[in-house]
Amino acid sequence: MADDLLLLAEARDRVSALREPLEANDGSPVRLIETHVSWVLLTHRLAYKFKKPVRLPFLDLTRLAERRRCCDEELRLNRRFAPDLYLDVIEVREGPQGPCLGGSGPLVDVAVRMRRFPDGALWSERVGAGTLLPAQVDSFAGRLAALHREAPVAPPDSSFGSSTVHRGLVNGLVGAIDSWQASLPAPHPGWPGVRRWLDEELDRLESHWLARLRDGRVRECHGDLHLGNVLQAGDEAIAFDALEFAVELRWIDPLDDLAFLVMDLHANGRHDLALRLLNAYLEASGDYDGLPALRFFLVTRALVRAQVCTLLPSRGDAGGATPSAATAYLELACEIARTADRRLAITHGLPGSGKTFVAKAIAEEVGAIRVRSDVERKRLFGLSSLQSSQARNDGAIYDASATERTYARLLAVARTALLADWPTIVDAAFLRRAERTGFRALAAALDAPFTILDCRTEPALLRQRIAARQVRGDDASEADLDVLKRLAPLDEPLDDGEAALAIVCDAESSQQPATLGRRWREVGPLQRWWT
Repeated sequence: MADDLLLLAEARDRVSALREPLEANDGSPVRLIETHVSWVLLTHRLAYKFKKPVRLPFLDLTRLAERRRCCDEELRLNRRFAPDLYLDVIEVREGPQGPCLGGSGPLVDVAVRMRRFPDGALWSERVGAGTLLPAQVDSFAGRLAALHREAPVAPPDSSFGSSTVHRGLVNGLVGAIDSWQASLPAPHPGWPGVRRWLDEELDRLESHWLARLRDGRVRECHGDLHLGNVLQAGDEAIAFDALEFAVELRWIDPLDDLAFLVMDLHANGRHDLALRLLNAYLEASGDYDGLPALRFFLVTRALVRAQVCTLLPSRGDAGGATPSAATAYLELACEIARTADRRLAITHGLPGSGKTFVAKAIAEEVGAIRVRSDVERKRLFGLSSLQSSQARNDGAIYDASATERTYARLLAVARTALLADWPTIVDAAFLRRAERTGFRALAAALDAPFTILDCRTEPALLRQRIAARQVRGDDASEADLDVLKRLAPLDEPLDDGEAALAIVCDAESSQQPATLGRRWREVGPLQRWWT
């Protein structure tokens, strides 16, 4: 322990000594940022990131060779996520006047050299300032889904993403949280229940994780995707600082990667953006099959953040690492673990009646999984959500068989989400009573409250909205005025039994999404995983 402290002190002095020559070169002050595992020197244009020679439960950087390996890995990994940000690995040598970057003296350390990004660009800063925009979240969700889709696939005979790996992670987290809680005068009363829940989930998800690995779903992901590791560069959001030191924490289920950012948005009070990110990612990736493990991932990610926040308990400037932040993340983990809310809503309405607007807004208000027919229909034919189907010239994407397949896909997704105890909204026209009946039967079979979001709009407004949507070209729906004219006679009004289950969403009324969300929450018992 004494040797480790001496090593850390020497490294700290070395980093401090490098500030003066950098300031002389740059002609401006050099800023020092400290995290639990790194120091970063910020010049006007560049950033130099040094690994601390620390020994922690999840890594050991006390040897120079390991710090060098981690720097090389950081460069390799992050050139996938942020190729314009990461430049190279630079050596620190002991020169005649002290440590210097480069030179021919004895090698004493290494650093990752990066381009500096502007202050205020981090999502953690933007969330705090209230400047992170929904459109930016949507864009990043699509980018992240594409990065996951292109990422290397774990060999099916590997242990990555397995029950064994998750059990090891949980054991480490439980040990760390137990030690922290034992040091407090009043431990959190919900922690014992979360510990039991984690054990139960590890058993329940064993076959799920095996199937995900076998199906090629486990990929080399980012691994540390919290708000402080995403930056906004103009219209593009960029992930950086991917996890380089533990392969088993990086070769994971993509929904595990996503869960960190979803959880962190919730922890920082942006529940709406958290659900927006989740649903935009699921829409882009189509990976609804991963939902059974999502709640587990959210809980463990909250516990990881709680653990990190206990590593520097005396510093309020180290990435929010304070005792109060640790407690807040533990509280969120408790909320998520003890919440199950199995309920189903479907929309009903003609093109342009506001189904997607209502479904998206309520999902963000309540915390629901949303799946959309226009997107899933195109996915069945190998099209992305904004790709036009007109080039096919055969009309097959909208014939009766395609419609039947689309509703079968929506039903399968809804079943998966409900069995994972997520409130679920299916965004589709549901013009025919038989289509609605199938989903009502699913809800009854799974003992889930069932609601119809009955979207109504005057014919003139329907036409106006459809025309405007076609001009914008920013929506998955391809319904034009001819489609509206053809579908209007096919709309079968809700019968008395359905009307009793309906929430009318009228574009002419003053009802806000929050009001509609509250009305849906009143249908049967509802528990939310935030307060």
